[in-house]
Amino acid sequence: MTNENRYDVVVIGGGPAGLSGALTLARARRSVLVVDAGEPRNAPAAGIHNYLGREGTAPGELYRIGRSEIAGYGGELVDGAVVEVTGAAGDFTVRLDSGATVLARRILLATGGVDELPDVPGVRERWGRDVLHCPYCHGWEVRDRAIGVLATSAASVHHAQLFRQWSADVTLFTHTAPALDDAQLADLAGRGVRVVEGTVAALRIESDELTGVELDSGLVVPAGAVVVAPKPVARADMVAGLGLAAVEQERGGIIAGTALTVDPMGGTSVPGVWAAGNVADVFATVIKSASAGVDAAAMINMDLVNSGIYSPAAVAAAAS
Repeated sequence: MTNENRYDVVVIGGGPAGLSGALTLARARRSVLVVDAGEPRNAPAAGIHNYLGREGTAPGELYRIGRSEIAGYGGELVDGAVVEVTGAAGDFTVRLDSGATVLARRILLATGGVDELPDVPGVRERWGRDVLHCPYCHGWEVRDRAIGVLATSAASVHHAQLFRQWSADVTLFTHTAPALDDAQLADLAGRGVRVVEGTVAALRIESDELTGVELDSGLVVPAGAVVVAPKPVARADMVAGLGLAAVEQERGGIIAGTALTVDPMGGTSVPGVWAAGNVADVFATVIKSASAGVDAAAMINMDLVNSGIYSPAAVAAAAS
């Protein structure tokens, strides 16, 4: 790649949002380049779920299929990370970690987020396997196991209530969360959720399996799965020079992570830049991220059309 490479759209990120957006743009006969660092948020997971027609597909396989489809429509893909985006709509410069630069008329940012996890030995190592966060994404896979909920905020009570739908054996470890009040304790008891007071010291792992939760007191409670509440932090440093910065996202008064602020179709406050997926929505699942990528791509194409910019292929066909 050289400075002479100019694309209608550079898509930064090759997860569900970026690939879906790139596919939409390539089918719209746009020149599109996907720059993918190969670090999707769901990489540790064995499969994606609630994605109609792709239930249980390994994340890497979904992305391999998506990359092939994009290439089939003339889209280009390159492995690497974007370190900086400068310029303005119609004339963005995208600098890669390889030192190469490309030019873009528009940008679709789909870099996702990085999960901040509780600082408990074993959590990071088992993340996406038997340390989980979303009951709809993983509940079926851990059904009927002994499930421990590692409480780090008031929202953990809700987590325990939800996972009770998938197992009759749910334990809430109070850990670092605020003290439970009498009403919460009564509600959990009524649902059959056990409450264990104290700080969790580590997860017990034996023969590559999660077997229990160990407290500072030395007590070990058997568990086949542990639920935590991660805080996704948006990967958005590369657009800081454009004046874009992630802000904290709340749900129910609790900070859930950080994301860029976008309009309903993914538009940011910077003309020519759209964002989709977890970088713009900490709560987006795989299928929701893919949908957001399609929406943003459609708006990007419309913006280019309104600017009088059509694909070279379409112009050549009209002239022939």
